[in-house]
Amino acid sequence: MKRAKFFLVIFFVGLALLVNATPQSNMQEQKKAVQDLIKRVLPQKANDFEIEFISKDADDKDIFEVFSKNDKIILRGNNGVSVASAFNYYLKHIAHCQITWNGTNLNLPEPLPRVDQMIRQKSPYKYRYYLNYCTFNYSMSWWDWERWQKEIDWMAMNGINMPLALTGQNSIWREVYKSLGFSDEDLKDFFSGPAYFSWFWMGNLDGWDGPLPLSFMQKQEELQKKILQQERSLGMTPILPAFTGHVPPSFQEKFPQAKIRKTSWVNFPEVCILDPNEPLFTEIGKRFIEEEIRVFGSDHFYSADTFNENRPPSNDSLFLNNISQKVYQSMQIADPAATWIMQGWLFYHDKNFWRQNAIKALLNGIPNDKMIILDLWSERYPVWKSTEAYYGKPWIWNMLHNFGKNINLSGYMSSVAQHPAQALHNPVADKMMGIGLTMEGIEQNPIIYDMMLENVWCDTPIEINNWLNNYALRRYGEKNANIEKAWKILSQSVYADTITNGGPESIITGRPTFKKNPGGTCNTTLPYNPMMLVEAWKLFITASDEFKNSDGYQFDVVDITRQVMADYASAIQQQMAKDYQTKNLSSFRKNSQRFLDLISDMDELLATRKDFLLGIWLEDAKKWGTNDEERKLYEKNARDLITLWGDKDCHIHDYACKQWSGLLNGFYKVRWKKFINQVITDLSQRKEFDQQKFDEQIKDWEWEWVNSNELYPTFTKGDPVKVTKKFYKKYYQQIIKDWQRN
Repeated sequence: MKRAKFFLVIFFVGLALLVNATPQSNMQEQKKAVQDLIKRVLPQKANDFEIEFISKDADDKDIFEVFSKNDKIILRGNNGVSVASAFNYYLKHIAHCQITWNGTNLNLPEPLPRVDQMIRQKSPYKYRYYLNYCTFNYSMSWWDWERWQKEIDWMAMNGINMPLALTGQNSIWREVYKSLGFSDEDLKDFFSGPAYFSWFWMGNLDGWDGPLPLSFMQKQEELQKKILQQERSLGMTPILPAFTGHVPPSFQEKFPQAKIRKTSWVNFPEVCILDPNEPLFTEIGKRFIEEEIRVFGSDHFYSADTFNENRPPSNDSLFLNNISQKVYQSMQIADPAATWIMQGWLFYHDKNFWRQNAIKALLNGIPNDKMIILDLWSERYPVWKSTEAYYGKPWIWNMLHNFGKNINLSGYMSSVAQHPAQALHNPVADKMMGIGLTMEGIEQNPIIYDMMLENVWCDTPIEINNWLNNYALRRYGEKNANIEKAWKILSQSVYADTITNGGPESIITGRPTFKKNPGGTCNTTLPYNPMMLVEAWKLFITASDEFKNSDGYQFDVVDITRQVMADYASAIQQQMAKDYQTKNLSSFRKNSQRFLDLISDMDELLATRKDFLLGIWLEDAKKWGTNDEERKLYEKNARDLITLWGDKDCHIHDYACKQWSGLLNGFYKVRWKKFINQVITDLSQRKEFDQQKFDEQIKDWEWEWVNSNELYPTFTKGDPVKVTKKFYKKYYQQIIKDWQRN
């Protein structure tokens, strides 16, 4: 009897574990995870830090403490993320060091500075969210475990505790559809190529740049297991995907009676969306969550975006309410503790459809404590203000900032510094539970992310000028009056809140034209006085001898020089336009050569930093291939995403454009040279240039480039400071002259 009772207890314990499927790590695991993190960051100094865990306060908010005891720096926190944040606080504010995507300063004082007065910080936010569906492709398409581990370390050190975790889900979908009778042949037109997963997952497209090799699915599944284990070991709560109705093109053949809605995005072929009222909807959703829990475990947070940039077929309140209920039901049946995390992007993107009654109807189908809304673009278009803070649902204030991983200098600095804390204390904000980063691409504009994450551990607005001075100190290691002045100018120009959505692009990366602003996805209108940027550039150059060995300075001076030159290209291009209008062939030849030379000079400049190398992006893609065919497929994916985006007629061509060495000379310069040569021919023959004809012809060449395989360097060339000074000497006076003339 005792034996039977024993096995019965074991059975129910096991069952409970299966149902809950909560792989939370214990404190010992978290301690080891933080210790390992510190060893990765400061291998020579790791033994100078000791870790201790403490309890939360009564308000259940994360806390950390930093102080010195004997010859050790004590890092205390209530979980791994809090302790990692304590470590980062010490590096930033005590040792004046910094770790960013683009430039790191770990020149610590010797001995390490003591903290004789305990520092205690409490986060006012329960949740600190990270990532956007798009980030997984614009930045992370080809990441290996080593790169992911660095990012997770950075996340923990910056207080992130709620990361989106989408990697590896295709293998889950494969198993689910196989269980429903689908073969790999049935699914070959379903899964997209690796660079397009984000939009496949969001139900925007099927199969583009595929078919997806099974080897890639398997490798991604194993990578996801490592990602989740690491995030959980640090005390994070990852968000896994859920089912929103997107089914394979072959679904109608397998289930001819099922009600399917066809929807299209941009100019991609239609995809199939299963009606939520179909019993199969709930069954597929349940199977997906069950398989996901079996393979990856669960922390009970699930991401689902039913109408991402796709309009529902009806705005009827009962219809919308029913849809949300069905989506949530498919989660809850498999995981009774499920909470739905939804991006609020649809409410901004299609604001004409999503009026208050429609939003209310969709949200009211879910209990308030089972849904969290991500206010995706709070720094620019805070939807929470027009929805009574999402009508009682918990929500998170997010900085979107970036589109397509464009690398132009931009950001709403004042909003980022002021608005999170203002919203936190605004009674209208109601259930604001956190802050987050929802950028489409990372590894750019490190300053705006550093500032945003400063909000994690404070509940008051950031004083910008003082913060900028401290930022410069920890980034470069020394104070410098000219640098401080330069950053103030940048905060009032490229980082001013008047900047256009996502910041201006360069005319270089737009399809060649005489128009001042090509339109479409390429907006070149400067929302700031370019002479202010030139002045900041000059001030940065004056500090070159002092900071020439600083990693952060090298990146910044190259990036600022790039932006100055990228903006200046418009002045030359408009002179070319005037030359054409006046039929001045001689002047057109001269100015068009200046334009092409500028592109080559930018390519040479950007070749000095690994941050700007096309070759790394392409080679990282090819590394995932197990044979030549796969390597060719992945390279095409990588080339396509950053140029045409889709096929040669894609409406969002140049959306994810990059000012990268290799791409400038190998793609943009060639494209502009073809344009210039055609104009010269037409001027010589006294013919009118046919823009429409050129656009059609250049599409064929662009598609050829996407499908080509020429190699580009993966190693830097030249000294970044010396090359920057060379181009400062070459362009400074001419830029001033031309901008004053314009």
